[in-house]
Amino acid sequence: MAPKKPLCLPLLLLLLLPPLLLPPLQADARSFVVDRDHDRFLLDGTPFRYVSGSLHYFRVPRVLWADRLFKMHMSGLNTIQFYVPWNYHEPEPGVYNFNGSRDLIAFLNETTLANLLVILRPGPYICAEWDMGGLPAWLLRKPNIQLRTSDPDFLAAVDSWFKVLLPKIYPWLYHNGGNIISIQVENEYGSYKACDIKYLRHLAGLFRAILGEEILLFTTDGPQGLHCGSLEGLYTTVDFGPADNMTKIFALQRLYEPHGPLVNSEYYTGWLDYWGRNHSTRAITAVTKGLEKMLKLGASVNMYMFHGGTNFGYWNGADEKGHFLPITTSYDYDAPISEAGDVTPKLFAVRNVISQFQEIPLGPLPPPSPKMMLGPLTLHLDGDLLDFLHFLCPGGPIHSNLPLTFEAVKQDHGFMLYRTYLTRTVFEPTQFWVPKNGVHDRAYVMVDGVFHGVLERNMRHKLFLTGEVGAKLDVLLENMGRLSFGSNHSDFKGLLEPPLLGQTVLTHWLMFPLQVDKLVKRWLPHQLPKRSHPRTPSGPTFYSTTFQISDSAGDTFLFLPGWTKGQVWINGFNLGRYWTKRGPQQTLYVPRPLLFPKGALNKITLLELENVPPQPQIQFLDSPILNSTLHKTSIYSLSADIQSASESMELSGH
Repeated sequence: MAPKKPLCLPLLLLLLLPPLLLPPLQADARSFVVDRDHDRFLLDGTPFRYVSGSLHYFRVPRVLWADRLFKMHMSGLNTIQFYVPWNYHEPEPGVYNFNGSRDLIAFLNETTLANLLVILRPGPYICAEWDMGGLPAWLLRKPNIQLRTSDPDFLAAVDSWFKVLLPKIYPWLYHNGGNIISIQVENEYGSYKACDIKYLRHLAGLFRAILGEEILLFTTDGPQGLHCGSLEGLYTTVDFGPADNMTKIFALQRLYEPHGPLVNSEYYTGWLDYWGRNHSTRAITAVTKGLEKMLKLGASVNMYMFHGGTNFGYWNGADEKGHFLPITTSYDYDAPISEAGDVTPKLFAVRNVISQFQEIPLGPLPPPSPKMMLGPLTLHLDGDLLDFLHFLCPGGPIHSNLPLTFEAVKQDHGFMLYRTYLTRTVFEPTQFWVPKNGVHDRAYVMVDGVFHGVLERNMRHKLFLTGEVGAKLDVLLENMGRLSFGSNHSDFKGLLEPPLLGQTVLTHWLMFPLQVDKLVKRWLPHQLPKRSHPRTPSGPTFYSTTFQISDSAGDTFLFLPGWTKGQVWINGFNLGRYWTKRGPQQTLYVPRPLLFPKGALNKITLLELENVPPQPQIQFLDSPILNSTLHKTSIYSLSADIQSASESMELSGH
């Protein structure tokens, strides 16, 4: 049967695509359909069950895609499932980026070379513990927008994005000769507060209009979300982990899909980590026992995650379980393939289960990649963040009587400095505070350049200040990642309410949106004279050093003993956040391709936000430290039922 022509993609476009970017052409008719008579899938008319794993191309450097996909194939998987994060590809309205590690078509080509079919999850919302669940922060420049609903402003942005994205993937649909066998519409929508059926119908209609009638469209929800997350015409699937009641949840799926294959679209092999919480793990025996049971039922299953990767830069998301919980830089997930791309005992155990139900590729799996140790290395003070303000904000500040949010000044990620001046002398220590939990997410407070402490979203910190009339009050705000799951209301960043000193509202603010990444990349021309002794406590300061590696160097893990919290760049690449004092993550994964070869100087730059250790040193280790929570926090909550740092958390979705 010939595929239906999409309304927005002339067939001529297929002829104009570069040959290397076209999916492999097949003369025979190709199909992937639900066989409701026999409760199974059919691939080209033959009974088929997918055993899939999740990997996110946006969490893995492009040069390592092929390595990770090969290991997935050798594990016995026949399919890969992955998201497409809208905010990764449309940084500004109408500005699209599909280059480098954002080259979606190149990644699809790599999946084909690895002999893997594809389950695509283009959102528009994806969760994935990714900043704002993949939705672009620029949506919040319209402060009254209703995300994930039929709000005309939201639908207009969604339609514009999908009219760019979906034609790109159309040639890669299975019946067109590609390897995409199914596409998810939205993501766990039943866990969202809106329950807007008009919105889901709009998405389904848009997908059909552009992609045609042949591609299998589906939804995914946890057992509590099926009522609002499912839609007639889209195949209903479920997600659950090893500890959940498989029989009960598959019975719920049967209420919505009386006939057709059982499908677990997210079978959790591990779990995510939050700053300040314990490192999450899942026992191998629990994972394999549940997998074997599902495969015996004839179910199709996707393992989330099979390889987790890393939240480089500022891309981590956050949850809100009575209080704000930002997600760590590492997305190792205790997955079968580690953050550094190494096979683990969990992978071999999973592979053994798969081999009982289908053939797996012959041959050994690759050994762990070489790892490097180096250091300790001493870092040198480059200067306080305030010393670089004219470089960090070359356009100068924005003036406003009351503070503006990040979104109002088009600052999507990173940092913004708020500045005002005291209008009277404050002789006695007076509390500096922001009402209505209005710090989103951390505020580093300085008076005349001297660091006084931190205010944090949902935290009980109290900060008292003194100062003479005219004293300069600087408040550096850090965006720790936008809410990414469930009832994620619009998560504005910055000072959401005017700060008070005692009972006096502070006004007449200057706001400096900081271009920290640009400064780091152009660092050398702007260095200030080195200082031998930093102030204590230091506050936001830049440190750096250079180092060389040997011919045998491999991947490594940056360890920052004694440092508090900040951001790290290596050779201008934003490696991500560290929070040594809070944990559990103590090391940052450094892929070997980020390092220059032997003989060249590599540069590491730190923005330490709070306190520098007496010996400002770092080390590179040959193994990660992901499980050391050193600091317990006090939490604001309207509920008296507060979980301690050692208690297990309610699970979020993806």
